[in-house]
Formats: sequence, structure tokens, C-alpha cells
Amino acid sequence: MSIKQSSRLHCPVGPETLRMLQLGHPWVIADRYTARWPKAASGALVNLVSDHGDFLGTALLDPGSRVVARLLDRQQINLDAAWLGSRLATAARLRCWLELGDTTVWRLVNGEGDGLPGLTIDRYGDYLLVQYYTLAWEPHLPAVVQALMATCRPRGIYGKFRPQQTRAAGGLVKGRLLAGTGAPEPLVVVEHGLRYCVDLDSDLHTGLFLDQRRNRVAFRCQSAGQRVLNLFAYTGAFSVAAAAGGAERVTTIDVASRYLDRARENFRLNDFDPAGHEFIAGDCFVELEKLARGNRSFDIILMDPPSFSTTRESRFTTSGGTAELVQGALGLLPPGGLLITSSNHQKVDLADYLKELRRGALAAGRELQVIETAGQGGDFPYPVTFPEGRYLKYVVSVAG
Repeated sequence: MSIKQSSRLHCPVGPETLRMLQLGHPWVIADRYTARWPKAASGALVNLVSDHGDFLGTALLDPGSRVVARLLDRQQINLDAAWLGSRLATAARLRCWLELGDTTVWRLVNGEGDGLPGLTIDRYGDYLLVQYYTLAWEPHLPAVVQALMATCRPRGIYGKFRPQQTRAAGGLVKGRLLAGTGAPEPLVVVEHGLRYCVDLDSDLHTGLFLDQRRNRVAFRCQSAGQRVLNLFAYTGAFSVAAAAGGAERVTTIDVASRYLDRARENFRLNDFDPAGHEFIAGDCFVELEKLARGNRSFDIILMDPPSFSTTRESRFTTSGGTAELVQGALGLLPPGGLLITSSNHQKVDLADYLKELRRGALAAGRELQVIETAGQGGDFPYPVTFPEGRYLKYVVSVAG
């Protein structure tokens, strides 16, 4: 059910928010102006207006949050299945040029990049996963489901709320079936001919980070005949890509043994014998030191740590821990080897991230020559007016 225009509140914004909206940014950040807005429930549609009463657009309200409202449209709209269907059609046209090859998993809707701020929709074979980053979408999920059933015709649709403080929520972030039939467990999907098992409802993540798809293709080619070390490997998607590319041996490290079990299963799904490779459960900082003491060396080292993590042995943050990781990794990498580093930390831009790599290289007394920088794939679009949308940093460097 949509909230009709006649019942909508008019919410005036201050000059700074007005300027940001005019520049194309879709967020309204809580300030002294929004503090005076009339009370309304989360998920209400409101009319944003200037101090002079000029209509600015229709927004989705999330009272009590830092992003107190998200602009949906510059026009008066109803958030119903018809309007959502038009947004889905536009998103599909934006992706018609993608070269997905033998792939059954990709992002259909990327939040602000597709005009649906705070909402993402991913395809996993015959199933869809709707993730919403604000509870304001909760009352509109029936309309989202109706639009997806009409346009995509999936076997099932799952929904998952993603709170801002996901590390505090931990394992409490679960999905639920919104419509259709449940997916098999595990659900097997295909990415450029490689098979991976995913889980749509039991964890914070599904087991496969879709934004790295294009980077995994390049990594697969780079790994031929190489000794590869994959740090913070999660369920081993990059490790599988390396094995498929003909890596001599892949060493896969993650602190969670259950994720390594999934990694081994992903190897078997692609007819690679896990026994021919190496899987280590442990804190990556500690394991780097052990590998160094064992005089181990690798031709390629990839590290894709979470933005924040805590283990019994160490605590990691992107701005601070990256340099230490680079320093440790360079001790295992001979001149000419590849160091590939990645971060999805939205608040650290590429320039600052490169400074972290520089700090690590200087501490190790080594040189790093950047030969490539990349980001998320084309199914993760972002407006040029929304710099937060360019979050993924993937840097390929040659060690000197």
C-alpha cells in the first residue's frame, strides 16, 4: 500500500541540504532543520521543500537515523509496483551491455545507482535477494515483491535488512523468504563458468561478493603457473579463480574454519582437488609471520580484508591495518611479484588508500609500482553526484 500524495507531510530542508540536492545527491542528513520536521513513521513518503516552499521531490523518511530521508524522485510519485517496475526496467537497460558470459549471478539494482536509495537486488540463479539498508523500505517490501515477480519471474525472493552497524549485529543478520519457494541448500550459482555455493538466508553475506566478479576474471588470467596466497579469503572465490587459471599452488587463509570448509567445497564443485592446495584457519597477521619464519614465498599475494574485524590475536581497520599488512606481505614476495590489495571501505577514497600502501612499502624498505586500479563491475553503477557509490578499490602492484 502506498501513501497518497494528499496525506504527505511537507518537510523543509536547510540551505546546505538544498545545495546537495541540487547537485544531485539523494541523501538528507539529519540537522537542525530536519529536527523540526513533523513526526511520522519510518517508511512514510514526504515532500521535500525549500525554505520558500518550492517542491524538491518525493523522499522516503527514516526518522532517527543519520540519513533521515532519501530522495526517490524529483516528481510527485507513489511508491507502488508500477513506479518500481519503471525503475527496474531502467536498471535492466543500464545492464544490457554487460558481458556476463556463462554467469547466473549479478546485481539487478544497486541502490542509489539505480534510483532506489538504500535498496539492492541481486540475482542468484532463479532466486532474488532484496537487501535494504534502512528500515524505511520495510513497509514497501510487498510492492517490491510484486514488481519483481511481474518483471523477473523468479522462483523465490529473499529479503534481508542490513543495519549500519553490521559488526555489532554479527550473526543476527538473517534473510527470510518473502515470496515463492525456498532455494536449495546450498544454492549453486555460476560466474564465468565457475561454480560457487551460496546461502541466501543464514548469514550476513551469501558466500560470494558480486562486486569483485570482473576482478576475479583478471586474477584468473594472472595466476597461471603462479604460487598464490589469498589472505582474508572468506569462501575462497579468488582461490577458485586462481586454480581455474592454472595456479601451481594456492594457499587460502581465513580466520573462520567454516568459511574454509565452504572454500574446499567450491574447489570440489569445479573439479579441483583441495588436497592439492593449502587451507589455513588463522588470523592473517599471525599467519603472515609464520609464513615468513618458514621462509615461504609467493608469486602473487592478494588481500581483501573486511573494513573492520576483530580476532583474539588482532584488530584490523582499513586506515591503519592496511600498511601493516602490506609490510608483512612484501616479506613473502620476491621482486617482480604481484601484490593485489582491495578494500570496500566507503569512507576511504583511492588517494588515501594508496597512502596506506605507500606506508607499508616504506616500512618494508621495498618499492611498489601500481600497474592497475579497478573498482566494482558494471552492474554496480553509481551517479557522478554520489561519490559514496565508488567504494571498491582494487589495486594491482609490482613489488620491487
